[in-house]
Amino acid sequence: MRVAMFGYQTWGHRTLQALLEAPDLEVVLVVTHPRSDHAYERIWSDSVADLATEHGVPVLIRERPDDEELMAALKEADLDVIVATNWRTWIPPQVFNLPRHGTLNIHDSLLPKYAGFSPLIWALLNDEPEVGVTAHMMDDTLDAGDIVLQRSVPVGPRDTTADLFHKTLALFGPLTVDGLRLIASGRTDWTPQDRSQASFFHKRADEDLRIDWTWTAQELDRLVRAQCDPYPNAYTYYRGQRIRVLKASVSQAVYGGTPGRIFYREGDGVAIVAGADARRGRSKGLVIERVRLDDGTELAATELFRTMGGYLGHSPS
Repeated sequence: MRVAMFGYQTWGHRTLQALLEAPDLEVVLVVTHPRSDHAYERIWSDSVADLATEHGVPVLIRERPDDEELMAALKEADLDVIVATNWRTWIPPQVFNLPRHGTLNIHDSLLPKYAGFSPLIWALLNDEPEVGVTAHMMDDTLDAGDIVLQRSVPVGPRDTTADLFHKTLALFGPLTVDGLRLIASGRTDWTPQDRSQASFFHKRADEDLRIDWTWTAQELDRLVRAQCDPYPNAYTYYRGQRIRVLKASVSQAVYGGTPGRIFYREGDGVAIVAGADARRGRSKGLVIERVRLDDGTELAATELFRTMGGYLGHSPS
């Protein structure tokens, strides 16, 4: 099969690597985005362009795939299929319908759930038991086309988003190659997505990282694990400075009072009152164990919170 790939970052790099290694696939064109300064695009940023160039594959750099030069290159490539992996902007119908077999999109969630952006982070926040990768045929609605192939991995009790990234990244190459081989076999009996189960999520932003102490300790524990290094960390404010929380867990004891209160040393950390029901004495706290200051200094929470009392808040004031 003659293949063009639209891809970006490490997901695209790993997918392209698998395509290049498959003896029955010929990668004839690669389209990728320019490097970005966005916080979530500076990480997992292996270069698709560099890999393609190393293998002698022509590369086009685009933010959006909608110009005449690109269309001419796609038509000249005489494509059987396009593969799209972590492509960050809309691909128009004149592009995704151009190849003989259409376009296979690879998305890192178990569609129809978690379409859109940062699916692993959102899934971890929502305490999903598993995450995965879906290969589906592209249509007019983002991440909504018929499913060709889908594979999943379990979410461990202390997994971070970085752990889930590595688990799901290992699925990308094999899933893509297997999906293309199913297409090449002549099959078209793909599985329509159940739109009643669909959810679409936005990009993560700074507001999504700010700790709300009315969340339960269990929810905040997942937030800290979801926003682990190398992702931007969950944060709160203490005595006018921003504190990034690197490591935390749910307390053993129940701590009653006002959410955000710096309350008690427990184990290797400091328990913070959490949860809307905390004033009724029904909520466990979040034990903060390790933090990072704005200047990059990392320290144990017990070094920062040397005396109990006071509050962690939403703002410097």
